[in-house]
Amino acid sequence: MPANTVRLENEGERVVRALEEALGKLDSAGGEVVLDFSSVRRIDPGALWAMEELAGIARDKAVKVVLRGVSIDIYRVLKPMNLAPRFSYVT
Repeated sequence: MPANTVRLENEGERVVRALEEALGKLDSAGGEVVLDFSSVRRIDPGALWAMEELAGIARDKAVKVVLRGVSIDIYRVLKPMNLAPRFSYVT
């Protein structure tokens, strides 16, 4: 079964809404959800909280969350928040 892909937009609230959409897809994910960060240039605290929640629920449901197109700037925000190791990455 192909992975569900959720494309995230560049604006703060849109990122949070996309992460909430990804949460809704976890049950039907078939083991993997891909979040496309290619158009995201910055991430706000609300999105970080949503990512933490998504990572925890995905872990509980044994769903792998893959982040696609994450810029080095986004990764540098995820790393000190201890979120970076909770996801897989593809370019």
